[in-house]
Amino acid sequence: MKTETLQKTEGLSLQKNIIFKIKELINYKNLEPGDKLPSERMLSEKFGVTRSSVREAIQTLEYYGLLKSRPQSGTFVANIGVIAMNGMIDDILRLDEPDFKSLVETRILLELKTVKLASLRRTDEDLEQIKEALEAYTEKVQAGLDAVEEDLLFHLAIAKASHNGTMNTFMLSITPEIITNFEKYHVCDKNLANLGIEEHRAIYNAIKAQDPKLAKQKMKEHFSVLYQYCYNV
Repeated sequence: MKTETLQKTEGLSLQKNIIFKIKELINYKNLEPGDKLPSERMLSEKFGVTRSSVREAIQTLEYYGLLKSRPQSGTFVANIGVIAMNGMIDDILRLDEPDFKSLVETRILLELKTVKLASLRRTDEDLEQIKEALEAYTEKVQAGLDAVEEDLLFHLAIAKASHNGTMNTFMLSITPEIITNFEKYHVCDKNLANLGIEEHRAIYNAIKAQDPKLAKQKMKEHFSVLYQYCYNV
């Protein structure tokens, strides 16, 4: 495997350095919206990094709408002016990794909205998936086992039932980091986990009854108890 030899700008991660180099390349070659970038192989050779690292950087810029990849065709500059492109990339380079508290706050804001939407939009199939996630969580907790992943799968099932693709994507993007931090800090003891069964069931019943006001209230109650410990971590 190729050794990562890219000269790092002080304080920047490898991926951010690659993003910075892509920005420099776009400016140096005066690439305009719709112009094609060199292939991943060519970029990896030019920057002295692996193709997977280049791919991750490109995917990040795609996520923010700055690049567009087309199957069998390559990667192209999005329909954004040079000034806006440079400004947005500079903002991306200044982004810090979110801390645990920030992730928790983001999750709470998202879920208070998704649970309301889920109670209004859920289908019978959505309800069945939420119920299955609830049963999996209950089984793990009652067996005295760690149920962090089952807990989050329950909440992801609710996000999916909201039928809002953007919110669902946000939930999916922050979930792995939340799981990592839960396990790292051993957040949420068995007493909270057992209480979580009752709270999850109340949320499920509100969604089943298609009562958005009650669903939001039960989710608020769930978080107020669950995270009073987490914020002290």
